[in-house]
Amino acid sequence: MAVRRKKTKIVLDADVIIHFAKGSRLDMLPKILPEYQFMVLDVVRREIPLVLMSLLQKVIAQDKTIVEEVFGKTAGEMKEYARLISKDGLALGRGESACMVYCLYHNDVLGSSNTKDVTSYCDEKGITYLTTCDFLYFAIQRGLMTRAEADAFIAEVRRLGSFPPIVDFDTYVCSKII
Repeated sequence: MAVRRKKTKIVLDADVIIHFAKGSRLDMLPKILPEYQFMVLDVVRREIPLVLMSLLQKVIAQDKTIVEEVFGKTAGEMKEYARLISKDGLALGRGESACMVYCLYHNDVLGSSNTKDVTSYCDEKGITYLTTCDFLYFAIQRGLMTRAEADAFIAEVRRLGSFPPIVDFDTYVCSKII
């Protein structure tokens, strides 16, 4: 009898969800890296604008390719979370802090495009993180999007008020996961 191995999770922060919802590709996001289980924490879900919430709810309820989980099941997680969001600490956002702490305690992968706030913490703690551009890179590599479609996706998301970086997908490489 084969033992079924638990999939590593990609814990999505609000910015990645918002980018893929605005780009009309939220349902495609989990298909980019199907070897991972995509997840959103309750803390993050509360940060999603109402206008985009129905898209997330559809993917959770109907497609079942993103699961939802409650954050803060241990005292250690809650202590680290409080430190990250504290004005005396790093004063980071609630959603990204919950995602980073979850990944730290569960050895999972963070999906966040807020590199300004997450990069140093993730590097210090050994947390792997992927950005919107990393997901687009893998979508191109796996034949789910063309480079032109990825460029158009970024242009549309930026037109709608979010600002993932503009990159050259002819030279962009994500080496964080293989």
